[in-house]
Amino acid sequence: MRRSGWLALLPVVSAVVATTVIPQQADAQSTAVRVWKTGGSAFGMFVPNERTPGATDASGKRLPALYTAGGAEALAANPLLDYLFLNLEGAYDADAVRAMVTGLKATSAATRPTLLVRIPTIEVAGADSTRARVAQVLALGADGVVIPHVRSVDEARLAVGFFTKTGANVWSPSNPNGTVVAMLMVEDRGAVTVARDIAAVPGYSLLSCGIGSLTRDMGGDAPGAEAACLSVRDLGEKAGMPSMMTATAASVKDRVAAGYRGLLMSGTVEQASAVIRAGREAAGGR
Repeated sequence: MRRSGWLALLPVVSAVVATTVIPQQADAQSTAVRVWKTGGSAFGMFVPNERTPGATDASGKRLPALYTAGGAEALAANPLLDYLFLNLEGAYDADAVRAMVTGLKATSAATRPTLLVRIPTIEVAGADSTRARVAQVLALGADGVVIPHVRSVDEARLAVGFFTKTGANVWSPSNPNGTVVAMLMVEDRGAVTVARDIAAVPGYSLLSCGIGSLTRDMGGDAPGAEAACLSVRDLGEKAGMPSMMTATAASVKDRVAAGYRGLLMSGTVEQASAVIRAGREAAGGR
């Protein structure tokens, strides 16, 4: 359930906004962008939490997710991964981004996976905090930022503006030589109804549908949510943008056949790798 939580975010926002952030973006296109640019399917996974499940501090409070440079370096060594999806929607953590970037830099830029960072929603964090976080994530060296739960055309324009204000060289249909990935997610019933207009907003890279959140928002109507996500995928494709979708061993071949060009796996590295192998075979062997 999403909640305001804005009071808890004030120290974070103040610290981020107080610093002038200049994006430290790579000059070359990253692995996933190169794949998408040529019309291919890119395969990636959620960055696994390295914390022992259920770990608590001395007071019994559950410890936050842990992401380390060593973990990132190990993931980067997996040639099956075109991108990594660091999910910080529930709890933004700049140190996690910093650790991931540090670990990935141990791998050649020509082969390392693209790093995409999902941050909290505009609704929860507010526009100022979200703008600052987009700038910070890019300044720390991530390849792209994912804005979840974009609810309207105005919010889509606002989100694109966050990237514009940083001076980011966003990869988009109008800028095929861009390097930064700006991904917007449609995950609510209301947003689906205006997805055509959201897709028409210029200046971003991917338009994707969050199947889990949308299914919940549609009262558990899984078939209806799948159909809605396909319609979003079609709108993105028509606008010249790929769409990302989660996939499992049971669904990856269907996802590839449906035209999703960003396939996102969860679980352990071994589990994700097995699904990716099946997906690559379905996509023609890449």
